[in-house]
Amino acid sequence: MIDRRSLLAGLGVGLVANSLPGRVARAQSAPTVIRMGSLKLIHSIAPHFYERFTPEGVRVEVIPFESPTEGKNAVVTKSVDFGTFGLAAATLGAAAGEPIVVIASTCNRGMGVIARKDSDIRTIKDLRGKRVAIWPGSTQEVFALERMRMEGLSVKDITPVRISFSEMHLALARGDVDAYVGAEPAPGVSLASGIGQLVEYPYGTEMGSLNMVFGAHRDTLAERPDLVRTMLQIHRKATEFAAKDREAMIAMAVAKLGQKREALAISAPNVELTWKLGPDEVRQAKIYADRMLALKQIKRLPEDGFIDTRFVDAMRDA
Repeated sequence: MIDRRSLLAGLGVGLVANSLPGRVARAQSAPTVIRMGSLKLIHSIAPHFYERFTPEGVRVEVIPFESPTEGKNAVVTKSVDFGTFGLAAATLGAAAGEPIVVIASTCNRGMGVIARKDSDIRTIKDLRGKRVAIWPGSTQEVFALERMRMEGLSVKDITPVRISFSEMHLALARGDVDAYVGAEPAPGVSLASGIGQLVEYPYGTEMGSLNMVFGAHRDTLAERPDLVRTMLQIHRKATEFAAKDREAMIAMAVAKLGQKREALAISAPNVELTWKLGPDEVRQAKIYADRMLALKQIKRLPEDGFIDTRFVDAMRDA
């Protein structure tokens, strides 16, 4: 005869045993979720193609940000695992001692100095005395100030107006500013609408055309290197796909950014999607940091290790 205590004990064991396979199966089937911060710019369109290239058991959640600083801060606070943002935001953070590390590239080019179509601004020198929209602390600001320096101007020769990238075209259309130093797709919108004219794409400096980078928290590199490798393989495949298929790139930007196709058709050739981060890019990034220091935008240079190419080096050599 089986007493009540033995019966209950046996039933308990059976219930636990029967429930374990289901729990294990559910645990095994739960995907690894990677939180990816992405700016609302065509420069950062590659993450929206990640879904095509994620391996089984992995899901990437793309989280949009309005400004480079917001995206960088999300990585620093671990609100996201990885993020794309401007080199300026990354350099500012690293120079301030934040645990941000650049591990790949996202986009080169993608900038433009645009003036009103009915203005007399044709060159950088013509910006003297004009109201120019510039986003403080942005990659575009450093490039614009360097081009001005090369032409004998400084920020004191213009009236800088603090306006976000997404508002620059509208500010130009309203006449609030005479020109702006913008990020695509705003230059494309201004050119396609006939409101703006191109002054120049400001790539004629020692900094080349560096723009957006791919960053991670220092802890992520140390504690989750396999996740870093997985994420960068996804980033590489998505970037190469979008870079080769401009129509797919434009269609995705129309869907995600809400911009008109004719404007993006002008913007797209000015955007170079890339994941590579080699010796040339590292050298240009160091020149960039030197310029930020000279402009007193940072108080000291980032420490060694701010740019870590070992993961992209391994992918390139594979």
